[in-house]
Amino acid sequence: MMMRYLTLVTFASLVITGCRDVPANAETDATIASSTAAAETVKVAQEDTTLFTRLTWLDTADQSLGKLKPGKEIEIKWRFKNTGERPLIIEGVTASCGCTIPEKPEKPLLPGEEGVIKAKFNGSGSGYIVKQVHVVANTNPNKNHTLSFSGQIPEQNQ
Repeated sequence: MMMRYLTLVTFASLVITGCRDVPANAETDATIASSTAAAETVKVAQEDTTLFTRLTWLDTADQSLGKLKPGKEIEIKWRFKNTGERPLIIEGVTASCGCTIPEKPEKPLLPGEEGVIKAKFNGSGSGYIVKQVHVVANTNPNKNHTLSFSGQIPEQNQ
């Protein structure tokens, strides 16, 4: 009887020792941690400040176009210069509405080179209008630049 008791206690001790607080998904947690670390590395590489440069606008960022003709398409331009020491990459341009179609330079601009952001406005609407074009570039201190234009569109029956 004592032998059975000793065997039972030994077996129970082994079972209890083997059942420590180890998460069932420890391998999954390690994989998630590894994936998260890899994603952070990619994010840091994309935001590598050693690749940033400076952009100087040669035209005013806010252009007043005065009186516009209703329904007449116009093109607005903003000239800029890469005044930094690295190639300037215009990553993207977007407009605040569908009535404005922005255009960006496709190739990087080397230090000292000039470029142009263009936007075509379809002349829709009436009254005083203000439209914005948003530019994203590898620039320091800001990656985001907001350009705008405004004008007065008279009613079409005038």
